[in-house]
Amino acid sequence: MNFTGINQTDPCLYFHCPERSVSTAVYVILYIFASAVVLLTVCGNLLVIISVCHFKQLHTPTNMLILSLAMSDFLIGLVVFPIVFISVIESCWIFSRVFCICFLLTAYIVTGTSIFDIALIAVDRYFSLSNPFLYTRAVSVSIMCFVVLFNWLIICSYTLGVHYFNRNFERLVMCPGRCFLFIDEVWSLVDLLFIFVFPLSIIITLYIQVFVIAKKHATAIRDLNIQTGTSKNEFSMKSERKAAKVLGIVVSVFLVCLLPYFMCSLSGRVIEVGVGLFQIILVLVYLNSTINPIIYALFYPWFRRCVKLVLTLQILKTHSSLIKVL
Repeated sequence: MNFTGINQTDPCLYFHCPERSVSTAVYVILYIFASAVVLLTVCGNLLVIISVCHFKQLHTPTNMLILSLAMSDFLIGLVVFPIVFISVIESCWIFSRVFCICFLLTAYIVTGTSIFDIALIAVDRYFSLSNPFLYTRAVSVSIMCFVVLFNWLIICSYTLGVHYFNRNFERLVMCPGRCFLFIDEVWSLVDLLFIFVFPLSIIITLYIQVFVIAKKHATAIRDLNIQTGTSKNEFSMKSERKAAKVLGIVVSVFLVCLLPYFMCSLSGRVIEVGVGLFQIILVLVYLNSTINPIIYALFYPWFRRCVKLVLTLQILKTHSSLIKVL
């Protein structure tokens, strides 16, 4: 939550805690909807975490990145989402200053980690397709765990560094019913480039390359089928469609969820947009964590099998971790 272009001398002039204007029925419906989103986010990512951690067959380098993504999104659903929904529905910050600082730091760290995990998955998929032999020799589970740990440390260091050198905690705004950190235009631009533009560029560039490589592989298989006199092009066509589908969904969801927030934050037009609408835009950012399990897990048949084994409690059986799910 950062705002620019606001009178820093007395920013509280712009923010107040309005009286609730919605009916009790609408109020209850909003909390039911919020609870459903939180539950979906937590449970969806928790199923990914349990599946990857429990089944040994899923202990692969790529799945370590999916596990990291699920961990960050799980924390968003468990810690960040409930506080955000309460603030939006109540139109008021009802917690303390210390809790405000802890909440904002947590939100920045887990959101940034989630975004960079998506970019790392794009790098992993490109590397595994462009040079599979080198990927098999060079990338192991332990190496990928180190990459994941390094990614978390980088995001934590960046978040603490930005807020420390920008003296944000000295300028933490605790207006009546509000909790905001005001970041100037320079640091907003840095944040935009590092947290949004840089990973988005990686995602778009590498997923386009993944699609091109997958299309080449599909074409080669189709040509081989023609040469051998077979007419089974189903596999190649599925590969093309799947690559195009994943590319389109990943980029589209990422843009839809994050672009409005960064455009609003960078332009400094929070006042024109309105605090209420800006909070809805902020919720949209965190909704990316609700959608991620669907994109990165439900596309895989192994996840559906794992969910069935988890929900039927078969993972409690002896040696259930050795069950083949691939």
